[in-house]
Amino acid sequence: MDVQDELITRNQEFAAGFNGADLPMLPKLRTVLLTCGDARADPAHILGLELGDAVVIRNNGGRVTRAVIEEIATLAVLVSALTEGREPGFNVVLMQHTQCGAQRLSNPGLRGMLLDKLGIDVSEYAITDQESDLLTDIGRFAAAPEVPDAIVVSALLYDVTTGTAREIAPAASLGAVRTTSGRSRTVAER
Repeated sequence: MDVQDELITRNQEFAAGFNGADLPMLPKLRTVLLTCGDARADPAHILGLELGDAVVIRNNGGRVTRAVIEEIATLAVLVSALTEGREPGFNVVLMQHTQCGAQRLSNPGLRGMLLDKLGIDVSEYAITDQESDLLTDIGRFAAAPEVPDAIVVSALLYDVTTGTAREIAPAASLGAVRTTSGRSRTVAER
């Protein structure tokens, strides 16, 4: 059996007991989780997420990239529209993990090869130290004027050898993060 057949078989088993037709569009936990695409770091298993609990965005290293900022800003507008402004924000949880392959992106040789062969500069997104990189990523959200103050952001580090997720940054609104960092808000953020 090839992988496609295996996945279809698994889906048929899932569909046989499916009872989520009435799940609302907005996730139950009002949360977007950004994490790495590594198969060992599946947030549904690690955090006990059920279908409909959270939006999950996965990329190399679970890093806040320009694309992620645009996704979160777009989701903020959609949530506000869907709730007629009653829910101005939601939670964004950043979760990186130990032994991440994106740590290899800090190697100058690999970075140079990616830049030469593909024209992709990964230097901003290379993982060098998960704790400080997670704080940097929160700073990237805070520096993005299109992401509203009402978004609440936090960070976790998952250990692939123990199965535990440790808090790196407690939940705080971007408004509070921006105030703490001394960044003034634009008119659009008020």
